[in-house]
Formats: sequence, C-alpha cells, structure tokens
Amino acid sequence: DAADFLRLKYVAAKREEDMIYLDNSATTQCSGAAIEIIEKVLREDYGNPSSLHGMGVKAEGYLKHTREVIAKKLHATEREIIFTSGGSEAINLGLIGAATAYRRSGMHIITTPIEHPAVQNTLKYLQDEFGFEVEQLPVDGDGVIDLVALADMIRQDTIMVAIMHVNNEIGTIEPVEEAARIIRQKNPSTLFFVDAVQSFGKLPIQPSKAGIDLMAVSGHKLHGPKGSGFLYVKDKVKLRPLIHGGGQEWGLRSGTENVPAIAGLGAAIEELESRMDTDSMYDLRQRFVEAVSKIEGVTINGSKTAVAPHIISVSVEGVRSEVLLHALEDEGVYVSAGSACSSHKRTPSATLSAIGLKKSLIESTVRFSMSADTTWDELHTAYEKLSGIVPKLRKFTHK
Repeated sequence: DAADFLRLKYVAAKREEDMIYLDNSATTQCSGAAIEIIEKVLREDYGNPSSLHGMGVKAEGYLKHTREVIAKKLHATEREIIFTSGGSEAINLGLIGAATAYRRSGMHIITTPIEHPAVQNTLKYLQDEFGFEVEQLPVDGDGVIDLVALADMIRQDTIMVAIMHVNNEIGTIEPVEEAARIIRQKNPSTLFFVDAVQSFGKLPIQPSKAGIDLMAVSGHKLHGPKGSGFLYVKDKVKLRPLIHGGGQEWGLRSGTENVPAIAGLGAAIEELESRMDTDSMYDLRQRFVEAVSKIEGVTINGSKTAVAPHIISVSVEGVRSEVLLHALEDEGVYVSAGSACSSHKRTPSATLSAIGLKKSLIESTVRFSMSADTTWDELHTAYEKLSGIVPKLRKFTHK
C-alpha cells in the first residue's frame, strides 16, 4: 500500500544518503560540470557537427574544445586524438586497427597475462581470426612485468607490444617508459600500445615522451559520462578503421560523434585538474592499508611501491568475495569483487592467478577504489564495517 511504498522509498533514500562508494575503478560519479554541459548540448546545441550551418559549427566547437583539452594534457596534437565510445572501443581500434595495418611486417604480438579483458579478448580475436601469434610476458608476484624477458621476446616480426599502465584489479604501475626504451632498442618498428584507462587523470603520462604509439582512455573512469573515451594515435602510425561510413575522426572512426558525451568528457577532464590531489590520495590509501592490514587473515595484493593511488586489492581469508561484497553493501559500503567489468563471469581472476595468489585468496578478494572526492571519514567507516563483518562471516562459514 501507499504507506509501505513511502517507507521503502525512505529507506532507499536513507541508504543513498549514507552510502560510501568505493568502486570508482568500475565507474565514477559524473561531475557537475560534465552534467551541466551535457544537458546544454542535448537541449540547445544539438546540431550535427558535420553540418555546415551555424548549429553544426557550434556542435563542432565542442569537439574541438575537448580535443584541445586532451591534446594539451598529453602534450600531443589534436589530430592524434580519436574520439570513441569508451575504453573498449579505443582498445579494439588500437589493437585490431594497427595489427591488420601492419601484418605484412609480422604477426607476432607481445602482451601480459594481467591485461583487462578488453585487451585479452581482442588479442584472442586477432589470434583466432587472423592467425596472429600472441605471446605472454611474465609478471612477478606484485604484477610487475619482467623487462629482461621483454627484451628476449622481441623479434624482427614483432609488430606490437600491449602493456597496461595501471592494473585495474591490484593497482600495480607498470614501467612503461622502460619498456618503451627496450622496444625501441630491440626493434624500432614495433608499436607500443598502452591501456591507460586506470591511469589517465590520476598519474602523469605523456605518450610521446614515454615512447607510446597508441593509448586508450575511458571517460567514465574520470568523472566523465559513459559512452565517452578516446584513442591517442601517434602521428604517422597507420590504423585500419573498424567502423566505415562518413569518414569522421580523420576517417578512422566513422559515425556522427556523440557530442554531448564528448563535451562532458572535456568538462570532466578540466574539472579534474583542480580536484585531483594525487599526494593526498596516496596518503589516504596508505592509512587505509595500514588499518585494514590489522584485520586477521587480510592480505593486500600488488606492489607496495609501484602502485596507483586509488586502488586497494584486499583478500580476506575464509570469506568469499561475493558474500563480503553484499555484506558491505548492506552496511552502505560499495566495493567490487575483482574487476567489475567482468564480475558476472565466474572464472577466476587472470590477474590474481598470474601473480601466484592461492585459490582460496583469489576467491576471497575485493577491490576498494577511490575517487578525487573520497574522504578519510569514508575510508575509516569502511574499515570499521569491514573489521566488524569479517569475524561474523568467518564464524558463519566455519559452522
């Protein structure tokens, strides 16, 4: 009846009010500036950016502005920025587009076993459908790539190396600049592809300076809207387009651009400049790790030094990750079990397996991930909830 409906509505509102959202590596809240400009474009400046009249020119102006914002941040040229629908499309365009464009030069690709499924599955597609040879570069117990092995693996027919900048599950930062130097020394023709979805906006990265040829970024990981992203393509790197049509985005990604989302992406990146304090986030991370480590049977995964400021991978011995996730949710704390991008699949985490984590811990791992807005009060409350929940869940499990 009406009374029950109002009660449930009040409970839902109260939960949202008290919510502590720590799943920002899955997605972030869209920024106020992004929402404002998205609404303006949808309501007022809704012209097609390919149209020659005034409304079209105004729409094209939003694309130009966001391209300028990104190019300035990356120390790149505007023509090196290709707008996409997000990280996955950018990854597909970069990997498939480059591999098929350069396959006459070789069919050998090097990657790692800890890449995001968007990279792993795209390379599997290239392997299965085109016959590319995809070789796995080993990582150590912290998830850091083996640079000596990389040097040994690069061949004359290696056309591409694909390595993520920050691992989405454990937060390990890969030494991409060192990897780029090795690639250039061993085979200057080999392209270097980097998945920067978890690092752009949080850690400094300049593709040209770092020796990166192709770099993928997603908007909704940095307070932009879902459906936005881009691929950095170094000047003179060849790509075969995946989408054919009107020749938008320099002929590499046809289709009318998503102007509202792209405008929102630009606004979010500009706003993030003033909101992101990496040093403060590292401090919050360290305090949280120290607190959580006091809970019996807790393991923190990944590197202790080469780690991103916003990701904390926590394994809780004796408590399954799904059970812990929902128990925390009942307390108003939102986290993810492994990578939320593939959380509905029941296969073990490739990243946690690759770093040698034992099966019982792989099945007991949750990820806490912060944003620029996360506070110590939120993290401390999350710790208190976790420390209270774990003994109860263990007791229930052992019955």
